[in-house]
Amino acid sequence: MSESETQEAQLTAATAAKRVKRVILEAVEGKDKPRENRVAVTEDEVLSFKDYGTHVVVVTRDGQKLVGNGK
Repeated sequence: MSESETQEAQLTAATAAKRVKRVILEAVEGKDKPRENRVAVTEDEVLSFKDYGTHVVVVTRDGQKLVGNGK
């Protein structure tokens, strides 16, 4: 594998944060079930991350483990 392919294959905290979404539940007036919103994770929130090829796992500073798509 050439050096340029290795650099493309390496994942940064910023790109890992872009691949995952945090689920936020919001109460909706007049309904029993809360609404599910997906919110982007910022690079500053990422404590650790690992790319498994098929998916990415990100651990945030507040201890949440989030899973996103691979590419």
